[in-house]
Amino acid sequence: MNNQKQRMINDMKKKRRNRQRFGVLLILAVLAILLMFIIRFSYIVIGGKVSDVNLSSQTQALYENSRIDKANRGTIYDDSNQPIAEDTTNYSIYAVLSKSYVGANNKALYVTDKSKAAKVISDAIGMKESKVYNILNAKKGTYQVEFGNSGKNLSLETKNKIESADLKGIYFTETQARLYPNGVFASHLIGVTKSTSKKGDSTLSGVMGLELAFNKQLSGTDGLKKVQKDSYGYQLPNSKTKTKKVENGNNIYTTIDTKLQTYLETTLTNVQKTYNPKSMNVVIMNAKNGKILAGSQRPTFNADTKSGISKMWRNTLIEDSYEPGSTMKVFTMAAAIENNAYNENAVYKSGVLKVGTKIVPDWNTSGWGLITYREGFARSSNVGMAKLEQAMGHTAWLKYIKKFGFLESTNLGLANEAKGSIEFQYPIEQADTAFGQGINVTTMQMMQGFTAFANNGKMIKPTLVDKIVDPNTGKTTYQAKTTNLGQVIKKSTSKEVLSMMQDVIYKNYGTGNAFKIDGYKIAAKTGTAQISDPNGTGYLTGDANYVFSVVGMAPAKDPKYIMYVTMKQPQNMQGTSGNAILAQIFNPLMKRTLEEDSSTAVSTAKTNVTVADVTNSSTSSAKTKLNEQNLDIAVIGHGRTVANQYPPAGTTVLSGRKILLLTNGEMIMPDLTGWSKSDAVNAAELMKLNLTTTGSGYVAAQSIKANTVVKKSTMVKLTLK
Repeated sequence: MNNQKQRMINDMKKKRRNRQRFGVLLILAVLAILLMFIIRFSYIVIGGKVSDVNLSSQTQALYENSRIDKANRGTIYDDSNQPIAEDTTNYSIYAVLSKSYVGANNKALYVTDKSKAAKVISDAIGMKESKVYNILNAKKGTYQVEFGNSGKNLSLETKNKIESADLKGIYFTETQARLYPNGVFASHLIGVTKSTSKKGDSTLSGVMGLELAFNKQLSGTDGLKKVQKDSYGYQLPNSKTKTKKVENGNNIYTTIDTKLQTYLETTLTNVQKTYNPKSMNVVIMNAKNGKILAGSQRPTFNADTKSGISKMWRNTLIEDSYEPGSTMKVFTMAAAIENNAYNENAVYKSGVLKVGTKIVPDWNTSGWGLITYREGFARSSNVGMAKLEQAMGHTAWLKYIKKFGFLESTNLGLANEAKGSIEFQYPIEQADTAFGQGINVTTMQMMQGFTAFANNGKMIKPTLVDKIVDPNTGKTTYQAKTTNLGQVIKKSTSKEVLSMMQDVIYKNYGTGNAFKIDGYKIAAKTGTAQISDPNGTGYLTGDANYVFSVVGMAPAKDPKYIMYVTMKQPQNMQGTSGNAILAQIFNPLMKRTLEEDSSTAVSTAKTNVTVADVTNSSTSSAKTKLNEQNLDIAVIGHGRTVANQYPPAGTTVLSGRKILLLTNGEMIMPDLTGWSKSDAVNAAELMKLNLTTTGSGYVAAQSIKANTVVKKSTMVKLTLK
């Protein structure tokens, strides 16, 4: 009994000790956890960081409002300060279908009338109404829907049209975009941009042409404003405001003449439709200063809609190298004269020439008997050029190939410019280069070399960008200058070759009779280059398997303009010769170029023109139509459609008259500097602005800056001098 009682007492003591131990352990654990919290809190208070996150910065950010001011991408202009590429805003449409999306008082913010929405959207974006309706009837549980590519890149006008229908549940997202108002217009030279989005912020960057080459200068720098605020969103008194000023991108002014470029594009398109060549290149350049006035290629694309861009990404004017054929003989003849290998009285037997075990044939393998080298040049004799190369020696010939700038990039400033190549190891290869085979050149290299004959032997570098202006300061950061690359041939040599180039057109045996232009003297050289067989078995055969080309300079006595045209493999010649097709491009373009320049025009007499009706036409097609009437077009606004014109359609005016085109969308103040008072008054009336002028003469200053959005009845003051 006593033992049992003792065991009970011992058990009670044991349980008491266990409770005491547990209590101590619990207190120690609580103290340890509390100590950890104290240490952690002290670390946070002293260091101000949690998991490498700065709490002070996070707290400040919580009570700080940031606003980014987007920089405008610089505008690209033509030589008369008309925009070729400029910023705009595009919109993408989407529809909310979920009935959970409601506003105050349970007001529906989702699509409620799908039939009406389908009809309105279909009319606006060009998608079938049934397809739009099917999209709006997506499976149950779908929150929102979009409308594919048709619903993207919409203009402000399209957005406004849809919004005017007062549809519920239809919304838009805004995207920075690029507007190319002329459509197909030196597209590979000007280039295009792409839009990239990061954290909901879209940015434009160049992917081709000037847009790519000058992307850094065009891009600008976004501005930033940070304001401290309280928990209710109000700015704190005496708080610091951090600002970073927005810097808009630089504006680039090109050398491109819009009238010539538009006419060139129209002409090329017509030839493309009729003869379907695999490719064409054309460049028009002022030989005296190297400025490229117009240039294009086929295939090309519409820079604004991107239609056709997948057919050809390369800028073939600078990226493609090819065998030039007989236009190379201009350089061969010059080198021969320089090296005393040419004798104007010497004759040779035309037809074929044996070089080692190989044969150099004339295009007329029977030849023309014994002829002079000058006649051989006009007849485009390969044998004559090969014999001149042999007479001067391949070392001297190669020296002049390099002096004329071949085998090196012209450094025009655009990406991926080719250098060309040459096969020059064996005598037959050396002879071949004398008539344009076995040497690969670019269009721009040829243009650069041709300038030596228009400038008394001095070679001029081609130029596409005239100047770059910082719009933030108004300062010109770059101004192009005529770059003289040196005296590559003597003045007498250039004059003698120019004289021979006139034989090509005006001698009855010349190959360029098709390039005569009434009222003007032209110097030219034609070319018909064979095309290498892609299977590596020599050259292709057949009437169309050539690169047909012509270089022309005018006025022939002292050329101011050079035009170079190449056309590869026309698929539908219709019994027409290569030269006859080329003349359909060269003749009207060269004539227009000369007529527009008062220093070269045969007659400056004005002609009567009946102004075409271009209202409601696309801006690009309106410009094309009026340019063909030889009228001076001024576009007001950035819209894609002409809303009004002055003078009205049907008005009889003199050629060269300024025609004002007011586009749809926001009204943009034009740059009136240099305008006559009457033209400025007409513009103000077209825009319904209130205008006052002081002084007389031409507009020297305007109270509202160019490219500023204006509204009807806005007061504008002009200073005339």
